[in-house]
Amino acid sequence: MLTLLKGLISCILLLSLLVFVLFVDFVYKTFSYSVRDINPDAVVVLAGGKGRIEEGVKLYREGRGNTLFLIGVDPSVKKADLYKEVKGLRSSEQVILENVSRNTLENAIFARELIVKNGVRSMILITSRYHMKRSLLIFRNILPKDIAIYPHPVIGKSSMESLWSHGGSMRLLFSEFYKYCLYRTVFLFSQGELRYFQ
Repeated sequence: MLTLLKGLISCILLLSLLVFVLFVDFVYKTFSYSVRDINPDAVVVLAGGKGRIEEGVKLYREGRGNTLFLIGVDPSVKKADLYKEVKGLRSSEQVILENVSRNTLENAIFARELIVKNGVRSMILITSRYHMKRSLLIFRNILPKDIAIYPHPVIGKSSMESLWSHGGSMRLLFSEFYKYCLYRTVFLFSQGELRYFQ
């Protein structure tokens, strides 16, 4: 009985150590994404986070893409409202709104049809830094494999050094880590079932 208990404790400790190492690696990579100076076919923004749409509009106005996709916007948002609220947009420009999706997986599913329909072969993906790793995982599994996806995280005020002393940021990152591991497991065992809409 004692041997069994020791074995159980050892397994728990090893599992805890593994989770800790994976989490530290996740955090490090989350803060390691660099912005690349490229000119893809499109700029794709996952709406909902602070500064995301503004960053997408900025890149689009700089000529970084022929089409601007705003994915997951509130259903009440209309193009006319967007042109009034976001500086730098003109109604004649190629801006496509998607307002049905409500989570990251749905973002990718509903964006896929629009992206393929518009002949996009390369794209900048804009979302918050903490959300980027999971977003890339999902989009790379949902979109056709020959579409190049370049991450462009919206840089917030937090840094890796200050992260460890900020409980809210740690909880947010651990939540993202949990969701990332969950989706990675789903995609590992689904063997393409989630790509049924191709």
